[in-house]
Amino acid sequence: MAHEETPAHPDLHALLRTLAVWPPGATELRPFDPATAPPSPLPLFTSWFADAVRAGQPEPHTMSLATTDEDGNADVRIVMLHGADAAGWSFASHATSRKGRALAAHPYAALAFYWPVLGRQVRVRGPVTTAPAEEGQADLHARSTGALAAALTGRQSAELASPEELREASEEAWRQARENPAEPVPGWTLYHLRPEVVEFFQGDADRRHVRLEYRRTEFGWERQLLWP
Repeated sequence: MAHEETPAHPDLHALLRTLAVWPPGATELRPFDPATAPPSPLPLFTSWFADAVRAGQPEPHTMSLATTDEDGNADVRIVMLHGADAAGWSFASHATSRKGRALAAHPYAALAFYWPVLGRQVRVRGPVTTAPAEEGQADLHARSTGALAAALTGRQSAELASPEELREASEEAWRQARENPAEPVPGWTLYHLRPEVVEFFQGDADRRHVRLEYRRTEFGWERQLLWP
């Protein structure tokens, strides 16, 4: 019987050493003078977000969402930003999903945006509240047919018996979404993270990165610089 060769595994550490951070031509490290920053973080976030869009950053609206579950275990995943305004930074999910259960147990979370095309990060953390059900449904129905179909498929984070089970559920969800764009999705929830701390990080080629932190107080927002 002929011996079947096993494909060679790459050397992870060797591969890591070949990678550059913010390579010239792919990243524009812009100067950032924190003295010119506005008194509250939302206008600066909006400006940086628009900069990322104009610079061609792929999917600038995706963000890491970190939560703590009922057992105190940390978890993180990528979700989409649904908005940022006086109510807070918003995202959505099924209340019965893993993240939904974690937020019910510990309604406090952290967000992280990374826009490597500009060498920028934004970190946000604070308490999380749920929007009224009608607001969550309106947000969902304002999105794409695919977003509605995904929400209708449901059972997020539950164990899946087979790909075929998912295919059948998804096909039925797509049919519902196309036939009734206003189809309600029980349990679909819009969350608002009200920021207590917001940090803006601007990378620097000489590693003198600028970190500006906004911290909410009873008197409004305070700003301070952090060592990189």
